[in-house]
Amino acid sequence: MVRGQTGVMPATDRRTDWKGWIREAAARLGFDLCGISSAATPARDREQYLWWLEEGFHGEMKYMERPQRQDIRRLLPRVRSVICAAMVYNTPYPKSTESPDATRGWISRYAWGEDYHGVLQDRLEKLLQELRAVVGDPFDAKIYVDTGPLLERALARAAGLGWIAKNTCLIHQKLGSWFVVGEILTSLELEPDQPVPDRCGACTRCIDACPTAAIVKPHVLDATRCISYFTIELQGTIPEEHRAGMGRHVFGCDICQDVCPWNRKAPFTPLPKFQPRTDSFDPRGGESAREPEKHFPAPNIFNPPLDWLASLTEEEFRKLFRRSPLRRARYQGLLRNVAVAMGNSREPKFLPILQKLAEYPDPIVQEHARWALRKLDSREN
Repeated sequence: MVRGQTGVMPATDRRTDWKGWIREAAARLGFDLCGISSAATPARDREQYLWWLEEGFHGEMKYMERPQRQDIRRLLPRVRSVICAAMVYNTPYPKSTESPDATRGWISRYAWGEDYHGVLQDRLEKLLQELRAVVGDPFDAKIYVDTGPLLERALARAAGLGWIAKNTCLIHQKLGSWFVVGEILTSLELEPDQPVPDRCGACTRCIDACPTAAIVKPHVLDATRCISYFTIELQGTIPEEHRAGMGRHVFGCDICQDVCPWNRKAPFTPLPKFQPRTDSFDPRGGESAREPEKHFPAPNIFNPPLDWLASLTEEEFRKLFRRSPLRRARYQGLLRNVAVAMGNSREPKFLPILQKLAEYPDPIVQEHARWALRKLDSREN
């Protein structure tokens, strides 16, 4: 096919191979995977989802109960097809299972760089814009990037992007599970792709490695036991029986992916926006480029010292993580998580910081800091 600089096919080629054009355009725009699924939610996925809700495995994530997840026609009445596109966010830095330093917190891999929502949204908007030019005739479309009531993994599996593993992550045979997915719902009738077979086999490494036993059985995750849920979604008190299992995680958890054999040779992304932030800036408003002594250093953001995280003011937190997924944890939530990680560290040097956090105005931060103090005190004795 001959295309101009915009990648738009000449009018004579329209309607001949939209699916092939979509794949090529997605690759040109930086997507690592692209597939098509029908708009119908597979019956087994809908039934699994409803059972999961009935079991209460979603905890306080009430947004998971939105009825549109059962039928995406409630989001776009004329929807016929879903374009699923994915981008790798993996980078050549250690895994959480390879970094044992208990004095440093751990941040989930997807949150090391910029917020992936914006990265995918921009590219999906470009893809849709070009697709409208290719098709010519008007059609309905909506874009979602982990923000709408969609069973995204079910749609991505139906589009051939991978299989849903025992840890409930989507896995691709060549890319592993270190990728994020976005969708374009469209009224266009596109030929759907075929799902790929489940290749987990008899492996149970993800289940065996979970320190809070959140994977209650293959393909079933009890979010109310998951470290990612505790550190990101849960706004209140973390159940005391699960705090020790959290280790030094302060935002999310990658353990079940770290131990997965399919991630051993997972490729890395060259995209700068997904690289760990190691920049410096002055959150207090100084001209940091001219006054280096005013720089506010941001250590390796995937493995930051716990005392550094605890020292951040709320304003510094907002400025440092303004384009980061970490905003979702909220400032008080991060302090709560840091307190738990300090309690699990066995490091007496954190006692003065925890004593200060025990007097913090927020009662939830106070309670977790006092728990951590008791943990360190018992270890000292």
